[in-house]
Amino acid sequence: MLGAGRMGSGMIREQKGQSLVEFALLLPLLLLLICGIVDLGRLLFAFVSLNMTAQEAVRLGGLGRTDAAIVSYARSHVRVGSSSTLDVTISPRDTQRKSGQDVTVKLTYALPLITPVIGQILPAPVLSADSTIRVE
Repeated sequence: MLGAGRMGSGMIREQKGQSLVEFALLLPLLLLLICGIVDLGRLLFAFVSLNMTAQEAVRLGGLGRTDAAIVSYARSHVRVGSSSTLDVTISPRDTQRKSGQDVTVKLTYALPLITPVIGQILPAPVLSADSTIRVE
């Protein structure tokens, strides 16, 4: 009877070690999956932020503001990473815009990934958003 009790407690101890090893093997994959989900969320947020900022910035161009004012507005209102790396393209330039013409503002941003392995393998995705409006 005593031998059977010892055998049962040894089996429990071995199973605890097995689950610890399984957890240690799956932990890196779980962390990679979580970081990937966070990166995907960041990409979606950045895309929406660029689109909203492009729509608001082009509205300034439609109201006759200068290119410098549009670039300043876009850089101060975009909510992704470093706004200094945001590329703002405006066409046509403010010196060539006339009432009735269309003005287009295009925002481009390279968003660095935070996932350790994927960030080293793949280049940073380049997000782009543009919007067009008629000059009043």
